[in-house]
Amino acid sequence: MKTRFAFVIVLFALVLAACGAPATPVATPTSMPEPTAMPEPTNAPTAEPASKNIVDIAAEDGRFTTLVATVQAAGLAETLSGEGPFTVFAPTDEAFAALPTGTLDSLLLPENKQKLTDILLYHVVPGKVMAAALTEMDGKSVDTALTAKQIAIKVDMGSVYLNENTKVIITDIEASNGVIHVIDSVLLPPSDEAATETKDIVDTAVADGRFTTLVSAVQAAGLVDTLKGEGPFTVFAPTDEAFASLPAGTLDTLLLPENKQKLTDILLYHVVPGKVMAADVVDLSSTSTVLGKDATIKVEDGKVFLNNTTQVIITDIETSNGVIHVIDSVLLPIQ
Repeated sequence: MKTRFAFVIVLFALVLAACGAPATPVATPTSMPEPTAMPEPTNAPTAEPASKNIVDIAAEDGRFTTLVATVQAAGLAETLSGEGPFTVFAPTDEAFAALPTGTLDSLLLPENKQKLTDILLYHVVPGKVMAAALTEMDGKSVDTALTAKQIAIKVDMGSVYLNENTKVIITDIEASNGVIHVIDSVLLPPSDEAATETKDIVDTAVADGRFTTLVSAVQAAGLVDTLKGEGPFTVFAPTDEAFASLPAGTLDTLLLPENKQKLTDILLYHVVPGKVMAADVVDLSSTSTVLGKDATIKVEDGKVFLNNTTQVIITDIETSNGVIHVIDSVLLPIQ
């Protein structure tokens, strides 16, 4: 008790000394400015990027040199530098490079200026549509600056896709006259005929551009007519990157004539009889393939995996004779 009382007295004495001591010099506002409170985080752009328009941002970014060149060739630079607001789905240089050989050169010819203009306008949506709004448009379509042409929006596994298979990879690059979302492929306006025509599985894979190896393998195995048949089929389609990740030499070996049966078996292991949509897949623990061997199905953190490690990255690409789900690695039949 005495110790506590002594401590209180000492503390009281120190307080009195502090109050009575002469003030020591401190930095005045002229020598050290008063700190200002940090603003609350917001979604508002910083002053610098917001002061530049869509064309200026694209030109300075470095990933859109082809897009900027096409915008200039089409005479749309002034339009997209205007008041807006606009939402631009901007393909990267890699997206343009993935177009079939000669396509871009052809579009840049003076006689094809209108076609190029139409394609670019198809990437522009009137108004400023932020990513949060896009994610609420699953299953809907939006009007574009190209008269009477719309873009279909799908939200799958937390990602946004346009027209089924063009992925939005970066969002909400704000400009003074709108916003840019970066996409991984070039959008092509649907023709009037295409709007009423659905391609089969093989034709859809060919037109997509990401399945060139799969298509070559299907041709080498002699399965083209089968997968163009009535079906319906569900195809788990590995991308070109999935085939490229196979051990060195594996694909070349599979494409040899003497290994045709082994290649055929692997491809048939990617095909399921019937049309199994994503909503059905997530309720299954396994599925039987055309090869007669099962593939296991696991749902983890909202993602679907086949045989534990192969992830389904895009779902429900509907065709006239079934559906395609895109996967990130090649499935090998379970022994």
